Amino acid sequence: MEPFKQKNESIMELSYGQGNNSKCIAGITTRFGGESTAPFDSLNMGFHVPDDPNRVRNNRKKIATLLEFPLHNWIMGEQTHQTNIYVVNKDDPKIGSGALTNRDALKDIDGLITKQENVLLTAMFADCVPLYYYDPATDWIGIAHAGWRGTVNQMARHMVDKITDHGANISTLQVTIGPSISLSNYQVDEKVFQLIPGKWREEVTQKIDATHYLLDLHKLHQLILIDSGIKPNNIFKTHYCTYQDDPFYSHRKEDGKTGRMLGYIGLKTAR
Repeated sequence: MEPFKQKNESIMELSYGQGNNSKCIAGITTRFGGESTAPFDSLNMGFHVPDDPNRVRNNRKKIATLLEFPLHNWIMGEQTHQTNIYVVNKDDPKIGSGALTNRDALKDIDGLITKQENVLLTAMFADCVPLYYYDPATDWIGIAHAGWRGTVNQMARHMVDKITDHGANISTLQVTIGPSISLSNYQVDEKVFQLIPGKWREEVTQKIDATHYLLDLHKLHQLILIDSGIKPNNIFKTHYCTYQDDPFYSHRKEDGKTGRMLGYIGLKTAR
C-alpha cells in the first residue's frame, strides 16, 4: 500500500495509520504550485541551487501556510552526505536554522530527531532517499537525507541507534522510505558497488557490464533497517520514483540543473 497520498498539487502527505487523531504530520513537496522559473520550475524549496532566493522564500512561505507550521519553527541541516544527526531539544536556540537562508543551516547535519511539539524537521531531496521515523508510543520523530554515500554508510542504522538511545521504542518505531530514484534508473560504478556492505551487495544490485550496476536504494535501506531491529511490518516503502514520476525533481534526469523537494515531519500540539 502506497504510504504517500496527494494532498494538493504541492504536497504528498505521508500517513502513519493514526487517522485524524495523530499529532504527527509528514510528507514531501512536489515541484508544482510555486513561483520559481525554469529550470527550477516551479516549487523549488532549495536555497543551495542558483534560483532566485526571493522565489524560494515565497515557495517556503506557501508550504508553511499549507502546513500551518510557521517558518521560524522549521529546522534544517546543511546536508553534506555524512551520517551526523542533531537532536532538537526543548526551546532549542537552533530552531529556525536553515528556514530563511541556507547560510545558517546546521553544519554537516543530514539527520534530525526530536520529540518536541511544534517543530518541523526538514530536509532537501532530488533523487536521494528521504527516511521518516515515527514512534507513536513515545512521540519521537526524525528525518534523514541519504544519497548513495549516506546509504552505504548506513545512515538508516545511525538514525535508529540515535532515536532509540534517546527514548524511542524499537518495537513500535515506524520508518518510511520516501520518494527517490528507483532501481531501473539508478546506475552506479564499481567504486560505489564495492562500498555497499558485502552481505547485501548482490541482493540490492543488478550487473549491467563489467564495471556498472543498477542499485536498489530502497531495498538496501529496508535490509539495513531490519538488521537494525526495526520490525519488517513497521517499514513502509513508497512506489514513487523521482526520476520517472512527474511530481518530482530529479538531479540525475535533469543533469543537476533542477530544484529540490522538501521532506518534513513534525508534531503538532493537540487542539
